[in-house]
Amino acid sequence: MAEFPDERQIVLRARSQLDQWTRDARREAYAELFEGDRPILTEAELRLLDALDSELEREGGDGVWGTDQYGIHTAGTSSSDTSLGVVCVYHPQITKDSVLRGRDELDDETEERLNAALWRYSERVATLIEAKLDEFIRRTQQ
Repeated sequence: MAEFPDERQIVLRARSQLDQWTRDARREAYAELFEGDRPILTEAELRLLDALDSELEREGGDGVWGTDQYGIHTAGTSSSDTSLGVVCVYHPQITKDSVLRGRDELDDETEERLNAALWRYSERVATLIEAKLDEFIRRTQQ
């Protein structure tokens, strides 16, 4: 009978892949949500978000894109056959008192649309990473 790696070892090995999975998932989620026939933001809103990102990077920060963070947890998910899952541990958000707010002319409605889009993007990235994790676990247990 084959001996399966314990969960701790799987998590440690999966974490070594997490950065690459995150980069790939970010590209895929961005293409799905912001490009193509049915983007979730208008071109003007996406330009505004990109401008805020550039402004933050010029100030020495990480910007908006790439500040989302993900982790592997062991609580399990309803969509997975394993006890491991992926969660977004930091969602970028634009707030009135945040450096992400940037421009004074950003109205509340636009701020909310941008934040909702950032949330949806981060959650989609987490789902895509979790699919990679599930695939990794299946290969590891074969």
